[in-house]
Amino acid sequence: MYIGLGIFLLVVGAILFFAVGTTAVAGINLSLVGIILMVAGLLAIILSFAMRGRATRGYTATRQSTVDPATGTRVDRTDVDPL
Repeated sequence: MYIGLGIFLLVVGAILFFAVGTTAVAGINLSLVGIILMVAGLLAIILSFAMRGRATRGYTATRQSTVDPATGTRVDRTDVDPL
């Protein structure tokens, strides 16, 4: 998800820096905005690759319910296996 956002920010930043950089807007430096967007896009792409392995981590839980024949009560057992 963040890879698409990173590519979008990178493209918009490159357009602002290289293509529209000579156009003057009152109070806004378009070249600087382009550089900021390109850095943010690269950061989003790098973070999306860094966090990719963490999304699959979690745990596995196994639940087992039995009835104790001596007392007739229900016994629940849960085993948790962290990955």
